[in-house]
Amino acid sequence: MPSVSIPNTVLQRAAPAELGFDVGRLGRIREAIDRDVAAGLIPGAVIGIARHGKIALLEGYGFRDKTAGTPMWADAVFSIASMTKPMASVGIMMLAEEGRLLLGDPVSKFLPQLAGMKVAKSITSDTLETVPAEREMTVQDLLRHTSGLTYQNRGTSAAYRAYPVHGTSAALSKDDFLVQLGKAPLLFQPGTTWEYGLSTDILGFIIEAVSGQRLGAFLSERLWQPLGMADTGFELTDHTRERYARALPKDPLTGDPLVVHHATGKVSKWESGGGGCVSTVADYLRFSQMLLDGGVGNGQRILGRKTIALMTSDHLGDKIVNRLTQTMDPAFAGYGFGLGFAVRKEQGLSAANGTAGDYYWSGVYGTYFWNDPTERMTVVAGIVAPGPLRLRYRQLIRSLVLQAIVD
Repeated sequence: MPSVSIPNTVLQRAAPAELGFDVGRLGRIREAIDRDVAAGLIPGAVIGIARHGKIALLEGYGFRDKTAGTPMWADAVFSIASMTKPMASVGIMMLAEEGRLLLGDPVSKFLPQLAGMKVAKSITSDTLETVPAEREMTVQDLLRHTSGLTYQNRGTSAAYRAYPVHGTSAALSKDDFLVQLGKAPLLFQPGTTWEYGLSTDILGFIIEAVSGQRLGAFLSERLWQPLGMADTGFELTDHTRERYARALPKDPLTGDPLVVHHATGKVSKWESGGGGCVSTVADYLRFSQMLLDGGVGNGQRILGRKTIALMTSDHLGDKIVNRLTQTMDPAFAGYGFGLGFAVRKEQGLSAANGTAGDYYWSGVYGTYFWNDPTERMTVVAGIVAPGPLRLRYRQLIRSLVLQAIVD
């Protein structure tokens, strides 16, 4: 399949063997994905691998639009959902580096609508009772998902039902959303428990409050443009719409219709730092390589080296309840959480191959990335698999890439 070139100012291609890969083993990636495309499990994929600062692989497989028979090229545009979160987290750390906020600041300092939130006495009861919060959630809590906030669709009890419906960026204004959220209960006392939810959306609102800019404008000026991420944004444009990768009509396992936000044509009323972006594998490689290179990308300093080190360290420790494996992906046992990423604390434990100190995140529609500082490698997978199969591909891509490293 044709593939895009990456400007030499960002990442250059090199022969995979020069970067320590066995070429024959690397070919197993195409074999495995072609096999799954033929079986009707996924429409196609784009896989990008960079090692030692150079591209070893950037290829498209299968179909960008299976129904139309359109082949998947490497410049395909994906709805990356929660892979927006690491970029919003970097935005917050930029403001922290400028002294415009502290990680220990209470969230209500920037968003008074969220002052005085209560905590649910039970996360399973069908009757909602609350108690006062022992302290306010902080910016650090938002970054590491210990704020107590959740997503409405992660449960059915009264506590979950009190939340604004997930995906309300297309329906509610930001102000109305914050008012509704301020009335909802936290699931846990702030700082005590890892719970996935709206925390990074709130980080996006803080960026807007502090910078005076829309989130997309801030990230474009401070992150995407400096790194040359020309195809990344919160909405499809005339330039990216024609390259947009589409899901299969129905989930191959459940038969349920597959819906991806940007494919609906709905325009959001606010920009979701927790899940609203589109991007390409090449663009996201520029971002992930910047992280791997200690905050420098495209010849520009985006964040300080020590800031990246802080973000990619475990911030849960032994005292915070870690529900990452229990509620997100059982294959990733042994991971803690940093400031925007899941972080591997030790070798072993996880069913997914990897290295102590690697860090990753993924999107609900099937996209995935991880960085391995020890191997000096970053991997980005563009796959449209919105259903349960997305969990399989997080393990599969790791296995296929790591088995090909021989030097």
